[in-house]
Amino acid sequence: MRRAAGHTGASQNGGGSYSALEEENDRLVNDLNPKVAALKHISIEIGAEVRAQNKMLVDMDDDFGKSGGLLERTMGRLQKLTKAGHHCTMFYLLLFCLFVFFVLYLIIKSR
Repeated sequence: MRRAAGHTGASQNGGGSYSALEEENDRLVNDLNPKVAALKHISIEIGAEVRAQNKMLVDMDDDFGKSGGLLERTMGRLQKLTKAGHHCTMFYLLLFCLFVFFVLYLIIKSR
């Protein structure tokens, strides 16, 4: 704490009030110490949580990147298939899908 220059601590008019202010300041500082420690603990916990969340986000980004690459390769293969002139294959695929939906319709209707 900062003290006034030339103060001896026993002046005639303000010695008692200065000492009372010092005691009050010390009491207030002592009251703040647990609160500061609690805030420090909370901020450390928040930092740990942020690091964990960032790691999860990086992992998710990697997973989505891999999935996106797989999807792009699959779409490329499908485009090659459609451009290659294998219309019979696409027709058979369409018939198969219709057959599966028809069978599912019959199963659901029979219940």
